[in-house]
Amino acid sequence: MLRVGIVGLPNVGKSTLFKTLTKKQVPCENFPFCTIEPNVGVVEVPDNRLKQLADVSKSERIIPTAIEFVDIAGLVKGAHKGEGLGNKFLANIREVDMIAHVVRSFNDTNVHHVDGSVNPLRDAETIEIELAMADLETISKRLDATKAKMKAGKTKELEKELNLFEKIYAVLEQGKMARTLSLDEEEQNTIKSLHLLTYKPILYVLNIDEKEIQSDQRAVLGLSRQILSLSIKVESEIIEMEEQEQKEFLSALGISCSGLDRLITKCYELLNLMTFLTSGEKETRAWTVPKGTKAPQAAGVIHTDFEKGFIRVEIIHWEDFVALGESGAKEAGKMRIEGKDYVMQDGDVCYFRVST
Repeated sequence: MLRVGIVGLPNVGKSTLFKTLTKKQVPCENFPFCTIEPNVGVVEVPDNRLKQLADVSKSERIIPTAIEFVDIAGLVKGAHKGEGLGNKFLANIREVDMIAHVVRSFNDTNVHHVDGSVNPLRDAETIEIELAMADLETISKRLDATKAKMKAGKTKELEKELNLFEKIYAVLEQGKMARTLSLDEEEQNTIKSLHLLTYKPILYVLNIDEKEIQSDQRAVLGLSRQILSLSIKVESEIIEMEEQEQKEFLSALGISCSGLDRLITKCYELLNLMTFLTSGEKETRAWTVPKGTKAPQAAGVIHTDFEKGFIRVEIIHWEDFVALGESGAKEAGKMRIEGKDYVMQDGDVCYFRVST
């Protein structure tokens, strides 16, 4: 299961966001091998297609796809030097797939700001520098190790590594993110093994005042960052409402879905993921795979033996499945048979044929 780490300075709304998110937590028994720690919540990825498919199939249960959110507290200026509990929390960030960086934009005299004033851009850059400095230490060690190997004998591979590490070092030294580099496929594969903090996708969650909900505040952080504006305080109130009351409240604000749902969906998108579906009497279920995944590998997500024994996949687009039902879609010629080279598409409702 993919993990999103929630980071930020103290008193920016991280813990409130995490607590609010975990009220949408998925029952753990739906996800095998999932041990939930106190600071980890498994949260459902919103998908309106599931209920529609389940209604057609008369499914006994619905299982959504999900993302783990990890509450990583304690980042302060100097974290890369061990300030606060910096080393521990920076290590925790290395274990996640992407970062949700909460940045304070709200004003509240009752909530102290660690730097004495509200300045979203300054705060964002403070955390970015801490991540860059931590990565700089990682790259420095790899540079030294590569140079030592080259003394024993130069190879093209080592020269490529050295050039890449020097390129990354130069960017990090300026306090910039490694992900701003333009890298070829080989370089991307090399850098992934380093687990750099600044190469992970980052969504900046701008925690705004309640009165700013209907205005676009993203420009305060610059348009080069992936930004989602929401009032965490309001979201924590919405999640306590009954479903109908939530709809009425959001409608009054002129919003189609909650900020939490937008946050979860945005994380899913930034992780470059897509969903294929299965639907039958037993269950309707969403399955997560990276975009570009081929059919046998998608089958392997359901069961490892399915990838080995893959024969073909029968696919009906979810809208055709809902409109016509499974048998009706087949009769109308809306079912496709695809082989091993088929690249899965979001919204495919699949039945995999495999040998056992």
